Amino acid sequence: MAWFALIVAGICEIFGVAMMNKWQYEKKTSIMLSLIAGFSISFSCLSYAMDTIPMGTAYAIWTGIGASGGALVGIFFFGESKDWKRIIFITMVLSAAVGLKLVS
Repeated sequence: MAWFALIVAGICEIFGVAMMNKWQYEKKTSIMLSLIAGFSISFSCLSYAMDTIPMGTAYAIWTGIGASGGALVGIFFFGESKDWKRIIFITMVLSAAVGLKLVS
């Protein structure tokens, strides 16, 4: 269950970052509330996951999911660069997160 919570935390982190970016273009209360909700749920799930998963592993995986997911959301929804070098480094971050899971 802790690994599921960690994945949910990462997804909510991605959502929070996407709302942060959206806030830059539209200053709506609903966007700010979504941003706060996304990060709040993310931190809550991360905290729950860290009851079972070692802190270093949980934080690294949560950060990897958030960073990779944020970059992919930027590419697919906000028109950021799709340069092949970016894709390689996103893949490397995800590979490192999977590697941590395998050795934990």
